[in-house]
Amino acid sequence: MSGELVLDNARLVLRDEVVLGAVTIRDGLIHDLERGRVGVGEDFDGDYLIPGAVELHTDHAEYHMRPRPDVEWEPTAAVLAHDAQMTAAGATTVLDAVRLGSGPDDDAAATARAARRLTEAIIGTRQADVLRADHLMHLRCEISAPDCLEQFESYADHPLVRLVSLMDHTPGQRQFESVDQFKKYYVGRGRMSETEIEAYVDGLGEQAHADAESTRLSIAAGARRRGVPVAAHDDATVDHVIQSAGLGAAIAEFPTTVGAASAAAERGLVIVMGAPNLVRGRSHSGNVSASTLFESGLLHILSSDYVPSSPLQAVFRITSEGTASLPEAVRLISTNPARAVGLDDRGAIEIGKRADLVRVRTTGVASTSRSSAGVVPVVRSVYRQGMRVL
Repeated sequence: MSGELVLDNARLVLRDEVVLGAVTIRDGLIHDLERGRVGVGEDFDGDYLIPGAVELHTDHAEYHMRPRPDVEWEPTAAVLAHDAQMTAAGATTVLDAVRLGSGPDDDAAATARAARRLTEAIIGTRQADVLRADHLMHLRCEISAPDCLEQFESYADHPLVRLVSLMDHTPGQRQFESVDQFKKYYVGRGRMSETEIEAYVDGLGEQAHADAESTRLSIAAGARRRGVPVAAHDDATVDHVIQSAGLGAAIAEFPTTVGAASAAAERGLVIVMGAPNLVRGRSHSGNVSASTLFESGLLHILSSDYVPSSPLQAVFRITSEGTASLPEAVRLISTNPARAVGLDDRGAIEIGKRADLVRVRTTGVASTSRSSAGVVPVVRSVYRQGMRVL
């Protein structure tokens, strides 16, 4: 990688301030920063230039691979479509969630095959150098599944693995502490009927009783041994957080209550919440609002979760509401997630960092949705290591 590129007349969103200036990129890195216009290079016409988003939790690649029930899409095409969508949303680094572990009604072989097809597609497209963003892997471990530990061991040594999360979606646990809430959620989304849900809940409970805790311990130990950060997912109580911290978790993904988030922060865990929750003002599953945590100083990272464009939208929402400065808001999607998984070479507009950059203009038109008020950001171009990819 060689050559020099100058991006001029941009509002640079730095770590603690926004300044009109220019960025010089050389050999894929930020070589120089200057205040004021320099009169050479590409004129950004006063648009914002922000560090590229570092996405820690998205399972959108799986959605592209299975766009409808019983429809399996070609995995390479699915990863390319997912990559394009994430890049257009301002993400330059994406940790793709790979689900490990099958449920009681799942075809275990099919679940394992889906994980293998996804990882092979990520690896293959990286090797072919056809991806816009830098794609890494997040192993999403459903610890109640009897085949989860075996699958974890088959992927854990791959160098693309940068995050391991411990998940337990058993009714009565964590995200679904209320069994009735679990039933309402799954029936309401059309995943199964009222007559099917009772047997499914019973099967999940039996499966979790047999495998969950030993698998939780083994996977956490395996991740620590490999130096991969561990995330606790959906902790709901102080006891959950104490257990997660004892296992070496450094990240608290989507704590479901203020109490759990407070306990996580007290123990030094970095708290991740879904940006759709913040944009909508509430959780889709009835748990704590991300806005509540943010206003309490209990939110450090935003992830796209199930809406790729939501982190950037959340940034400009809280900025327009005056609850955070633009640099503070941008750190939630760039600097903080990069640091949480040890990617210290990116996530900020600073000399020596990777030139992973996003040009953003706001529409100046308020959203028509009362639940997502604020200006709507538009991604105009994206650079990864100084190369324009969008």
